[in-house]
Amino acid sequence: MAVKIRLAKKGRKKLAIYDIVVAHSKSPRDGKFIEKLGTYNPTTHPATVVLNTESAFKWVMDGAEPTDTVQTLLQKSGVLFRKHLQIGVNKGAITQDAADKKLADWLTAKEAGVSKAKDADNSKKAADKKARFEAETKVKEAIAEKVRVKKIVVENPVAAADVAAAEGEATEEAAAPETAAE
Repeated sequence: MAVKIRLAKKGRKKLAIYDIVVAHSKSPRDGKFIEKLGTYNPTTHPATVVLNTESAFKWVMDGAEPTDTVQTLLQKSGVLFRKHLQIGVNKGAITQDAADKKLADWLTAKEAGVSKAKDADNSKKAADKKARFEAETKVKEAIAEKVRVKKIVVENPVAAADVAAAEGEATEEAAAPETAAE
């Protein structure tokens, strides 16, 4: 009997969530399965994987073949590295304590990298939000200035002529250096 570790689709179109299951290779994708190992949600950033690593390790050691996507998920969760170390222990190339220490170090480094990536993503989002807020503030200030000028025109036509003359002089001064530079 060929046993596979694969994904079973749940959810709806364009918002799929998958169960990670152990099933007979001839059973349908969403059909009968032997055991549910966890869930996989690719729609979040980064993708969310909830996996029973002990059970997955047991099935991998017993010879269950993971599909390509599940193999990637098992690599990222450390199950396949643990299998690699356990095979070394079984052959006598490494002790169980050394294998456990290597696995713990690898998991710690992996979690540090994931948290660093999440922090970088969050800081990028904060910087984007701040830039959008500053751009929105500039637009708001420009609109407020236009409204202020219109109020001056409506309230006092003589002062409006002074404002228009001042703006015209500022425009001429800005244009003069450009022509001199050419």
